[in-house]
Amino acid sequence: MSLTSMAAASSSSSSSSVIPSSASSVPPPRPHKQFGESVVVLRRVRKSYALQGRSEEVVALRCIDLVPEEGDEAEESANGNEEEETLQADIGHTPMPAIRRGEFVMIRGPSGGGKTTLLNILGTIDSPTAGSVHLFGQRIDRSSSDKYLAHLRLCKIGFVFQTFNLIATMSAYENVELPMLIKGTLTKEQCRARALELLDLVGLQDRYGHLPSELSGGEQQRVTIARALANEPELLLLDEPTGDLDSRNTVDIMDLLLSINQGRIPLPSLDPSRPSRSHTPTTLIMVTHNPDLECYADRILYVEDGAFKKQAINRRQRRIDYAKYIQHINQQGTQQ
Repeated sequence: MSLTSMAAASSSSSSSSVIPSSASSVPPPRPHKQFGESVVVLRRVRKSYALQGRSEEVVALRCIDLVPEEGDEAEESANGNEEEETLQADIGHTPMPAIRRGEFVMIRGPSGGGKTTLLNILGTIDSPTAGSVHLFGQRIDRSSSDKYLAHLRLCKIGFVFQTFNLIATMSAYENVELPMLIKGTLTKEQCRARALELLDLVGLQDRYGHLPSELSGGEQQRVTIARALANEPELLLLDEPTGDLDSRNTVDIMDLLLSINQGRIPLPSLDPSRPSRSHTPTTLIMVTHNPDLECYADRILYVEDGAFKKQAINRRQRRIDYAKYIQHINQQGTQQ
């Protein structure tokens, strides 16, 4: 009995399609859940690194395509002959549909397969060696200024890391408040009030003044999520957010992320002209090694050797039943 079957959402049983690496056309769209326009589009993205003392480059990404579906209003005008040499070198690669607004996409695969490299490129922390990246309808390339990329990361993209990356000398509310202070559109009082409200929403009402060292791993990750939401991002990038957590906290964090994705958490609005609380769904892209968490996603992309191998599509997102989860883990322990 698998954990995904406990959640009634095994990717094999709840997927409308699993697309193998031999596919030569864009896979069919996801069913049932309605998404917005494409917010992440990649064309023939490659990434390689030159290492001192080695004549050959280390290739992290070979040919990654996330392309808009036919009729998508966000279809960008990339030239058809762009990076033609790359396309010819990877004629058997699998293009996947672009990531659309409101989607929850997981990226899975073996260590060293290119997952984190891909996430860093999506977050503009790194840049591709070849190919094109479009975020929110805008092309990102070497001509993009550092100022523009910093603004993008500050205002439109939220980051959640496995190791939390909280500032050790700042309290929980100060860590959450910091991105708003840097952005500078709210007063100090407004920043503090919003930071406390976000901490309330992630269940840390009694931890405002605690330093990271005074918080559990699960509590630190909740602070990280609240900080990522501080400037009302359109996209959340998550790199192994449950990798350092126990089973209870893993389920709690995933339930929280699902609620954020589905717009079930009434996030406070930054815009005074809008209602004080917004139920807008948030786009999530999450890297994980844990197959048990696939039931939370709309779609799972499998990356191996720097390329997409297949995808699985969940007809419905599901939460894990924690009691059955523990029962499953205990049964596995007795069988070994």
